[in-house]
Amino acid sequence: MAVQIMAVSPGSPADRAGIQPGEVLAAINQNPIEDILDYQFYMTDRKLRVELQSTAGKLRRVTVRKDEYEELGLEFESYLMDKQHYCKNKCIFCFVDQMPPGMRETLYFKDDDARLSFLFGNYITLTNMEQKDIDRIIKMHISPVNISVHTMNPALRQKMMLNPKAASSLDYLRQLAAAGIKINTQLVLCPGINDGAELVRSLEELGALYPSVESVAAVPVGLTKYREGLFPLRPYTKTEAKEVVQTIHAFSEDFLEREGVRMAYPADEFFLKAEIPIPDDMYYGEYNQLENGVGLLALLRQELADAMEDWEDEGVSRRISLATGEAPAAFLREQIAEVQKRFPGLDCTVYAIHNDYFGEEITVAGLVTATDLIRQLKDKNLGEELLIPGVMLRHEQDKFLDDGTIEDVQQALGVPVRTVDNDGAQFLQALLGVEDCSDDEWQ
Repeated sequence: MAVQIMAVSPGSPADRAGIQPGEVLAAINQNPIEDILDYQFYMTDRKLRVELQSTAGKLRRVTVRKDEYEELGLEFESYLMDKQHYCKNKCIFCFVDQMPPGMRETLYFKDDDARLSFLFGNYITLTNMEQKDIDRIIKMHISPVNISVHTMNPALRQKMMLNPKAASSLDYLRQLAAAGIKINTQLVLCPGINDGAELVRSLEELGALYPSVESVAAVPVGLTKYREGLFPLRPYTKTEAKEVVQTIHAFSEDFLEREGVRMAYPADEFFLKAEIPIPDDMYYGEYNQLENGVGLLALLRQELADAMEDWEDEGVSRRISLATGEAPAAFLREQIAEVQKRFPGLDCTVYAIHNDYFGEEITVAGLVTATDLIRQLKDKNLGEELLIPGVMLRHEQDKFLDDGTIEDVQQALGVPVRTVDNDGAQFLQALLGVEDCSDDEWQ
């Protein structure tokens, strides 16, 4: 499938070569161009033979000379160059299937697109792929690939994902590993289904694919109150969460002794649910699974401690508040208490927001909405500023999941709202009321 060129950047190599908007990009150096992966891979050379087709169907070839890795300068209808690939699975734990009605349309789209894995780190299941797609990844040697595995038991994977290809596509994982493609994997664990002995099996089989498989993240299933007619699932109990952590520890400690890395990690949620202390910074190695909520709290704690070593108390006097999900609230109170020892003039109240919007089983900060923030903080004395984790706005950058905005919250609560990313230095600055600082301001 060739793609139409929508625009050509002025002064770019493509512009200098006379390539025109409206033409169809057919091939580069005799390699057909079907999407963004082909385009980015084949345009890196210094000399390109570009095959083009006019709207009338006439073919022509132009030679483009440019610096290696310099952008060619073509723009297409979308960044993928064709339509985003929709997920064809019907996973028993799918979070999109549990979304409340009436939300914006983009939140109901289920993607399972390998190109998004390479471009943005999205996780894919491999069930949307064919052998030619795997061959292309191996040829291009694109790494890393992020794969949602869930279980290495083919029959169980098919039952969990309700897709006949869920079993056979595990062979694609092994092909990629054999070719040396770097892979990060995730297991969404459901109590009594793919934990216990099945978890042990998955860890052992994925461990056998090391070093191509670099990491395994175990994440607890997220359950909203909108599950009518869906597969019967329940949340993890404290005891069950502890068992998951112990199972992964047993594997990862042995793996660490043999290979020098842990490889497998429970998500922070498992530690919080089990009421087990968050491990120290060294536990997480290269932090390969931060996007899966693995090591976020440990990294924040370490960065915060490092930042405090370089900051002097110059008479801080400040009363503020912080709102977060119920799960991390106690941990954040502990970290703020450490900051207050160093800066006794800081008064910060942490509010754990109960998730009425999605349901009480949802306790993470990233799914807190403007609706719940406003309702639960309306009559609170929030001080001079309210801090919230930036993950509350991560889906649309400027909107909560319920379409509320920072401005809506500020107006309703009558207090400035500051978003804080998962960065210890930024967190300390926000607590102390520092707007911005350069390196020479750290004393």
